[in-house]
Amino acid sequence: MTNSTDNPHDTQHLDLTQARKTVLMIELSAGQIEAAMKDSNSSVEVLTDAFTTMAGYMRMINDTIAALPDKGELIDTKANLLGATENVSGMVHKAIIAFQFYDRLVQRLSHVNHSLASLSDLINDSSRLNSPYEWAALQEKIRSKYSMREEIEMFDAVLGGMTVKDALEKFMTQMKDHPDDIELF
Repeated sequence: MTNSTDNPHDTQHLDLTQARKTVLMIELSAGQIEAAMKDSNSSVEVLTDAFTTMAGYMRMINDTIAALPDKGELIDTKANLLGATENVSGMVHKAIIAFQFYDRLVQRLSHVNHSLASLSDLINDSSRLNSPYEWAALQEKIRSKYSMREEIEMFDAVLGGMTVKDALEKFMTQMKDHPDDIELF
């Protein structure tokens, strides 16, 4: 006769070795997210500095052109240059908005990273693992990290019974419907 704890497919028995391996996988995933954010942050910082400098130069160029006299053949050249600086300034503005979307992405990845770390800590602590209070506290801790209204709504919807897939689709639809709702930083 076989003991139920000897059966590797027994769902009533939690194999702590498997739980620890799962914790390691969660920690690895969190580490990968953090490494990717660090790698991309340095590139984005360079781009942000470059675009900020470009915006300053564009203002200087625009002011210099605007100060030119409105005489003879300079009128057309001045108008063309002012039009070009306005176009470039518009592109710089769009790039800055793209960086703001990147900032939101980093915020969301940071939330995921903290959530994975908190989950890993709970799973790895056998004294807390079976405590409903600890799981509820984990949920509240994860929810409290969210700073964007859409994230909180998505979290609440999932805890309220909506599937993750449906909640994500709703979130993505909201983002598409309101692409200019960015928080300025």
